[in-house]
Amino acid sequence: MAITTNDLKNGYILDLDGELWSVVQFQHVKPGKGGAFVRTKLKNLAKGNTVEKTFRAGEKVERVTTSTVEMQYLYDDGDQVVLMNTETYEQTNVPSDGIENGDLLAPNAQVQVLFIRDKPFRVELPTFVELSVASCDPGAKGDTVSNVMKAAKVETGATVNVPLFVNEGDRIRIDTRTREYTARA
Repeated sequence: MAITTNDLKNGYILDLDGELWSVVQFQHVKPGKGGAFVRTKLKNLAKGNTVEKTFRAGEKVERVTTSTVEMQYLYDDGDQVVLMNTETYEQTNVPSDGIENGDLLAPNAQVQVLFIRDKPFRVELPTFVELSVASCDPGAKGDTVSNVMKAAKVETGATVNVPLFVNEGDRIRIDTRTREYTARA
């Protein structure tokens, strides 16, 4: 769908020269001399780099239609994960390497999937997940004052750093953005 640069909003996905760009920031500028223009900051969705680009006011650009669907993680199928739409029960396969911190994904977890042109583009995990500690070294008594961490393997196979007082079998809460322990569940 073609729109003019006067209609830009943050978060819009644009197709420029065959590449997908997300509008991070935009500003309409009306100088004293000359025509108005729109200064934008765009993020490349494939590569992740950010560029600044200037458009003439009223210039046509191609906006890509997107949709976000809540889906449920079912299982890992080798190099792909199988997700199910919670409304239509339709299953979708997504490459597992395209899911950031996908090793923190437990079965039946709810995720947000961004579809661009009816194809899954990005899977966003919930901000926090609760997982059981599968294995870790036992903590020593009295080691609760210092901020010392130890490695623990959770039920999904991921390894995260936890405080010394966390034991095997405990349920912990993990921030999926930083992979850090936040609390006991």
